[in-house]
Amino acid sequence: MDLINNLSIGFAAAFTLQNLAYAFVGCLLGTLIGVLPGIGPVATIAMLLPATYALPPLAALIMLAGIYYGAQYGGSTTAILVNLPGESSSVVTTIDGYQMARAGRAGPALAAAGLGSFFAGCIGTLILAAFAAPLTEVAFKFGPAEYFSLMILGLVGAVVLASGSLVKAVAMIVLGLLLGIVGTDVNSGVARFSFDIPELTDGIGFIVVAMGVFGYGEIIMNLSKSEDDREVFTAKVQGLFPTAEDFKRMVPAVLRGTTIGSVLGILPGGGALLAAFAAYTIEKKIKLKQGEVTFGKGNIRGVAGPEAANNAGAQTSFIPLLTLGIPPNAVMALMVGAMTIHNIQPGPQVMTSNPQLFWGLIVSMWLGNLMLIVLNLPLIGMWIKLLTIPYRWLFPAIVLFCAIGVYSTNNNTFDIRMVALFGVIGYVFLKLGCEPAPLLLGFILGPMMEENLRRALLLSRGDWSVFVTRPLSASLLAAAVLLLVIVLLPSIRRKRQDVFQEEA
Repeated sequence: MDLINNLSIGFAAAFTLQNLAYAFVGCLLGTLIGVLPGIGPVATIAMLLPATYALPPLAALIMLAGIYYGAQYGGSTTAILVNLPGESSSVVTTIDGYQMARAGRAGPALAAAGLGSFFAGCIGTLILAAFAAPLTEVAFKFGPAEYFSLMILGLVGAVVLASGSLVKAVAMIVLGLLLGIVGTDVNSGVARFSFDIPELTDGIGFIVVAMGVFGYGEIIMNLSKSEDDREVFTAKVQGLFPTAEDFKRMVPAVLRGTTIGSVLGILPGGGALLAAFAAYTIEKKIKLKQGEVTFGKGNIRGVAGPEAANNAGAQTSFIPLLTLGIPPNAVMALMVGAMTIHNIQPGPQVMTSNPQLFWGLIVSMWLGNLMLIVLNLPLIGMWIKLLTIPYRWLFPAIVLFCAIGVYSTNNNTFDIRMVALFGVIGYVFLKLGCEPAPLLLGFILGPMMEENLRRALLLSRGDWSVFVTRPLSASLLAAAVLLLVIVLLPSIRRKRQDVFQEEA
C-alpha cells in the first residue's frame, strides 16, 4: 500500500507539463550527442550539466536522468552501425550488433537494443521503487575482498566470452590489465609506466583505447583491402524490425539480461558493465537452436541480452545514490554534483524530507524509457540511411567524429595521436585473430582490481586468507574456479568449438 501511495506522489510530481518537457529534452539531447562516437553518458552529462543550473531541482534531475538514458542508447547505435562503442558497457554490443549490420540486419539489431533496453529499464525502475532499501543492504555486504573476487569472476567470464584461442584471450586480458595500471599510483602518488610523458600520468583513457582498437582498427583493415573485397554493409537491408522468430529468441535473452543487470547494477564500480559482459557470457553458453546464427556472426540474443542488462543496471545504479548518497559510477557522481548544486544532500533523508523529488525522479525514469522508445524506433530508418553512404565518404566522417569526440574529452591533441596508435594496434589484433573485447574488460577492471586488492590487504594487515575466509568472497572465487574448469576441460578433450558453439 505504501508503494502505491509513494508512486502516486511521484506521478503527481513528474506529470507536469514542465517536467515532461525537460524529460523529453534530456532524452533527445542525450540520444543526439550519445550517437557521436567517443562521447558517452559521462561526457554528455558533464557538457550539459551547466544547462540545468537555473532549473528547479526536480526538473534538473529529470533532465539529467533523461540525458543518461539517451546517451546510453546513442552509444549502442554507434556500436551497432559503425563498430564504435560509445561507452564501456556498449563494448559487448559491437560483437554481434555490428555483424548484424554488415549482414543487412541493422534495423532488427537497433530495434532489439531499443526494446530490450525499454523492458529492462521499466523492470529496473520497478525494482528501484519496491526494493531500494533492502537491495542497498546487499551492496553493503560487499567489501574490498568481495569486489576483488567479483572482478576476478568477471575476467574469467571474459575468457569464456572470447572465441578462438584460450591463450590469445588470456593474453588480451593481461595486456588490458597492464594498460590499466599506466598512470599515477593511487596509494603513493608516483607515476608508473608514463615514460616521462606528462599526458600519461593521468592514465590512458577508455575512449582512446575503444575508439582505436574497435573503430580505427576496423577502418585500417578495410582500407588494406581492395574496394571489391571490402565487407562493409554489402548485404541488402532486410527490413527495419525484428521478425517473429527474432522476438522468440530475444524475449528469454532480455529476461535473463534484465535479471542480471538488476542485481549487479547496485554494486559500486562497474556493476552495469559487468552485467553486460555476464549477460553475453550466459547467452553464449546456452545451446544454439536449429538455424540460429552463431555468436560473433550476428546473433540477435548477443544484442538483446547485454543491452537489457546494461539498461537494468543503469536504473538500479540509482539505488545506492538515492538511499545512501554513494555514487556507484562516474555518471552518478555527476548526479551527486547536480544535487549538491541544488542544495539537496543525497542520502537516506531525501526519501523522507523530499518525497516529491525522490518519487518524482523514479516515476520520471518510466517516462524517460517510454520517450526513448517513441523517439528512437521511428529513427531506425534514418540511422540505417547512414549505411547507404559509400565507404569512401563514410570512413573519413567516422575518423573525424572520433577525433572530435576524443579531443572534446580532455581538449588534448595527444589523445588523438594515441587513438591513431591504438588503431594500428587494433589492426594488428584483427590480423592475428585476437578479440579486443577481453582487452577492454581487463583495461577497465584492472585499476579497480588493484585498488580493492590493496585495500583488502591493508584492512587485513597483509593477510591473504581474507579472500577465502569471507563467505561471499570465497563463493565468488569458487564460482570463478568452477567456470575456469568448465572452460579448460573441453579444450583438452575435444575441439574448442564445442565449448563456444562457434564455427571454425
